[in-house]
Amino acid sequence: MPYKLSATLKAHTSDVRAVSSPTNDTILSASRDSTAISWQKAESSSSFTAETVIRASPRYVNAVAYIPPTPDAPKGYAVTGSQDSIINVYSLSSPKEDPDFSLLGHSENVCTLDVTPGGTIISGSWDRTAKVWKNFNLAYELKGHEQSVWAVLAVDEEQVLTASADKTIKLWNQHKLISTFRGHQDAVRGLALIPDLGFASCSNDSEIRVWTLGGDLIYSLSGHTSFVYSLSILPSGGIVSGGEDRSVRIWQDGECSQVLVHPAISVWAVSTMPNGDIVSGCSDGVIRVFSEAEERWASSEELKAYDDMVASQALPSQQVGDVKKSDLPGPEALNVPGKKSGEVKMIRNNDIVEAHQWDASSNSWQKIGDVVDAVGQGRKQLYQGKEYDYVFDVDIQDGVPPLKLPSTFLHANELPLTYVDEVVNFIEKNTAGINLGSNEDYVDPFTGTSRYRSSANSAPAPSSASSAYVDPYTGASRYTGNSAATSAPSTPSSAFMDPFTGASRYSGAPQTAPNPPPSATVSRIPVAAWNLYKPANVPSMSHKTFEIDGRLRDEISTSSLALYPQEIASFEDTFAYLTQATDPKSQRPKPAVPTASNVEAIIQVLERWPSASLYPVVDLSRLVAAFCAGAFETSALKSRFLQAILAAGEWSSPWTAPLLKSREINITLALKTMANMFQESTNVDGTWVNDILVALSQLPYELLLKAQRTCLATILFNMSCTQLRSAFDIPQRQQFFELSLGILRNETADSETVYRALFAVGNTLHALKTSGTSLEPTQIQTIRDTLPLLSQNFASEARVQELAAEVAALL
Repeated sequence: MPYKLSATLKAHTSDVRAVSSPTNDTILSASRDSTAISWQKAESSSSFTAETVIRASPRYVNAVAYIPPTPDAPKGYAVTGSQDSIINVYSLSSPKEDPDFSLLGHSENVCTLDVTPGGTIISGSWDRTAKVWKNFNLAYELKGHEQSVWAVLAVDEEQVLTASADKTIKLWNQHKLISTFRGHQDAVRGLALIPDLGFASCSNDSEIRVWTLGGDLIYSLSGHTSFVYSLSILPSGGIVSGGEDRSVRIWQDGECSQVLVHPAISVWAVSTMPNGDIVSGCSDGVIRVFSEAEERWASSEELKAYDDMVASQALPSQQVGDVKKSDLPGPEALNVPGKKSGEVKMIRNNDIVEAHQWDASSNSWQKIGDVVDAVGQGRKQLYQGKEYDYVFDVDIQDGVPPLKLPSTFLHANELPLTYVDEVVNFIEKNTAGINLGSNEDYVDPFTGTSRYRSSANSAPAPSSASSAYVDPYTGASRYTGNSAATSAPSTPSSAFMDPFTGASRYSGAPQTAPNPPPSATVSRIPVAAWNLYKPANVPSMSHKTFEIDGRLRDEISTSSLALYPQEIASFEDTFAYLTQATDPKSQRPKPAVPTASNVEAIIQVLERWPSASLYPVVDLSRLVAAFCAGAFETSALKSRFLQAILAAGEWSSPWTAPLLKSREINITLALKTMANMFQESTNVDGTWVNDILVALSQLPYELLLKAQRTCLATILFNMSCTQLRSAFDIPQRQQFFELSLGILRNETADSETVYRALFAVGNTLHALKTSGTSLEPTQIQTIRDTLPLLSQNFASEARVQELAAEVAALL
């Protein structure tokens, strides 16, 4: 029989980080809400009630274990480990507020616990040690790991296994190290003992490995698409795993027999009962019990409600990445059985593309969500360090980030090559404000899947070239964004017309529909219409920022980098304001506008966090520059802000190809931030304008991605709009022309980038002509020598040719 939901336990108010199910009637849970709970099953029912709530710590409770009954505690003991480094022991027979025993010795967060049948406690901590406690006293300490000890496992009363963020597993006999197991490519997060065989381990590398105690690797289990946090063993010998891809997976005889997708971001912990039921603890604060015994299944109404929750659509989509919906089969394709558990099939159900997953245990397809994006082309896509033909994003619930579903081979899911026309571009989908014919996909260097996605309405762009990018650490994405602007117009609506929307600078709403080609007699120059990169999903950006902060806080080596309380408050205030500011339909009053202190908090984090962790903070800076110009009270503050942005993009590091993908992302976001620093209210006093021009001059154009080149042209265009009312000085103007003409000379493929650079030159020439200022003859000649190149490179682009003619007429 397949596993189905049996019970749902709700009482925790934050992530459930650990669960233990020593009997069929008892569940222990530990949560970030600072409590542990003992749950007891009601008689003749599958429901559980919270019998005892243990307020185990003023901080996160991250580990829980169970000591079997003793004469002093007929119901046994609950053991908790928390962020305050203390292990507390509570009798479940006579629970009281204070622990019966407190075990002191660790100096950092206690993140894992295990107990031998004889009552010996083993603990692991971020202090890089494991400790063995007998009779509630320290017996000995296990030292040898180079990083946090994430998992401990009692093999017997004398032997202990420990697993660490240093990617190793160690076997100890009492206090002596016996052997070290190597093979995982990332932090080892969980261990489970397999009787008569050895043990299993799971890791952030998404793999499960089964070993003998002698050190031989028996086999590996692949299927999870992100971190695997926890393992447990079924009475049948099967393995149960839970992880960051929101799934609990059941493995029998080396194959995945069932996948239980959860409506939560993370499955932090799994445990198995003696009767074979499975317990999971999740990031939504809910504990769930699954059973293969039909008599213990939840009611049909509850099962349907749960399935609907898993399958619920988060965001309706009219276009699914590059997938041609017209080529997808209809619901009738679900009549064809799948080949193995976990196989994913996409179908077209009216205007929705649904993802269904084959469940071999029930011999049926189970809907797991609606596809909202897809990455793919003729070559392989890297994901979690492996190659796939496609990687799909599937939304599972409103407000919950999409689930990554990689497909190993096209034919495995009956997907013809015609499903995808071209590869989606990694950077441009999230950061391109102009060229909307391309897409990109951000990557999270910590988790390997997408958590952050924003979108905006867009109009067609002339170019469709694209490329794919993956995270250098994980090969996949958790953080994605998509901001967009519209293509250049063809007919003006006023003397001051937005070349990218076709609207007057005084128009309330920009036009996005493309217009007919312009007449050669229509003058486009000047244009005072600053183009800002504004679209964003601020709640998702906020979630990502605090998630990364939590990861930094949770590792001893980076805990000092975490946000301070005042910085957390400042970031929360900034996100609250931007959530309202970026939602044009919001009727709620806006919170207080961010001030210089909020900018200072952002600068501090930009200067302190590692560059690979900075992308959501740099993206936040982009929005602050766009929506909170008044927060920059002085030009000195703006200069410091700019320097922090440049440091995030590692401007002072060598520009040697290939650049790290994390650096490419930060560079793109930094360019967008600089573009947003020029708007209608901008004053060009201070040194920050010079600093931007110098920074742009340092960019090696040949190394820039297409999206970055377009961002560069947008900065120059916004500068030119500012020059229409506030002229640059002569050295600034000279650098400006060198940058603009450099684009016109070097860009041979993307007409949108050239079009913006041409407007930048034209606006500046118009401003000079209006003020009676003349260029040096050599400068005029340089411009005249450059313009004919556009006739060669963009001969078929009428708008480029006509705009170039207007620029020439201004000389």
